[in-house]
Amino acid sequence: MDRMSALDSGFYFAEGENTPMHVGSVAIFEGPAPTYGDVVRLLLSKLPLVPRYRQRVREVPLQLGRPMWVDDPHFQILYHVRHTAVPSPGNDEQLRNLAGRVLGQRLDMAKPLWELWLVEGLAEGRWAIISKVHHCMVDGVAGSDLMQLMFDLSPDAEHDEPRDWTPRRDPSGAALVAGAVTEAMTQPLRTISSLPTVGSAVRTAKSMADSGRTLAQTIPSLAKQAVTPTARSLNGTIGPHRRWAWTAGNFDEFKEVRTALGGTVNDVVLTAITKGFRDLLKGRGELSSENLVVRSMVPVSVRSEKQKGTMDNRVSAVFVDLPVGDPDPASRLETIRGQMDEYKQAMQAVDVPSIISMGDFVAPTLLSLGVRAAVNAGQMWCQAVTTNVPGPRVPLYVLGRRMCTAHAYVPIAGGTRCSIGIFSYLKTMTFGINADFDAFPDVDVLSGGIRGGIEELLELARAEKGTPDVPQPKAAPAAKKTAPAAKKKAAAR
Repeated sequence: MDRMSALDSGFYFAEGENTPMHVGSVAIFEGPAPTYGDVVRLLLSKLPLVPRYRQRVREVPLQLGRPMWVDDPHFQILYHVRHTAVPSPGNDEQLRNLAGRVLGQRLDMAKPLWELWLVEGLAEGRWAIISKVHHCMVDGVAGSDLMQLMFDLSPDAEHDEPRDWTPRRDPSGAALVAGAVTEAMTQPLRTISSLPTVGSAVRTAKSMADSGRTLAQTIPSLAKQAVTPTARSLNGTIGPHRRWAWTAGNFDEFKEVRTALGGTVNDVVLTAITKGFRDLLKGRGELSSENLVVRSMVPVSVRSEKQKGTMDNRVSAVFVDLPVGDPDPASRLETIRGQMDEYKQAMQAVDVPSIISMGDFVAPTLLSLGVRAAVNAGQMWCQAVTTNVPGPRVPLYVLGRRMCTAHAYVPIAGGTRCSIGIFSYLKTMTFGINADFDAFPDVDVLSGGIRGGIEELLELARAEKGTPDVPQPKAAPAAKKTAPAAKKKAAAR
């Protein structure tokens, strides 16, 4: 048995009727499509590498402890691996519509928390895999590691034969309670034993002083965020249905902008997303001030090298104000760059993993009630979630077929009705946009605006270098709606 961390438990308790908390992806492959049986046998051979995929969640009676991972005695892979198709020759819009419906449905919380769909019928003989994994199992970076475990690095890779598996005995309720009580008594002792020794007290005190000074420097920025006007119309109640869209850019485009205008690739990415939200709000007639921002939560991985490959969540987050009211793209990039530089200093000064682990001291009942109350009540502090997951820079294969591209799906909850999952693979960076169905009938304006933001920054970069524009590799088309809705044109820059 494995006990969930406090952070994993938070994602588990956040699950609700209108807030499915799984992460997902759509990966598209070269043809021909494998058979369903071949996919099932491949996954059976890989499952020993990821035992969590045969485990389900058991809650401790009376919530005396955080939930446990236990082997599912009734695990049946045919339930988790599904088979479907789009009318041949299927296009991107049909695949997006299918994926939007699949990814918008909740996982069965009584079973291992994952699904995989084999999709046939795409044009040019291509096929796809739609995957869903609950957020309490993995964060984005761990999910990227999992992809490399389940995928091959060579088209000629050989696979082991599936092996028999015997689940461990399902623990009784009394055993779960006993384990929770024991951990509640021993956890503080383990924490105390990890405190610094007397010999390191001076170094610790100096480190704390440095951290205090750095955090003190961030207080003015936090105060400024508190009074900065935000696009609060993007917040609100979340319904049961979703719109999912995607667009893409070439990694070389982002590096070209970074080289000419400064900052990091992430700064450039966030600036392009700012243009998407600017177009969205302008099209709605809600671009009310040049000081207006869309505040986005940006998850930050605190996973160390030693922790790579572990199936749990090790993430923190920062809140970045996307300056949608600023009409100057160069100024928008500079504003975002300044915020991210400040956050980097603060994250280096603070022991983030230790702060996250403080959640282990929260009573499980309070943790459950607190998370569910926060999700149901909603909030107005941030309007979006933007997460950038670096994927592999080498080709991946499944049963000898090369993966062409992949698109990420990030859940929405707590009044934040839009998320953008960014995934890089080889030389392509894709933007997967998940939005509440009723709140974002114009999601295509957002996706088209992101692509327009990339091109806008490229123009600036080439003007800075004094070089003429050159044709760029063709990017994915602006996303279309997953259901009929009145179409709005993107506003002019």
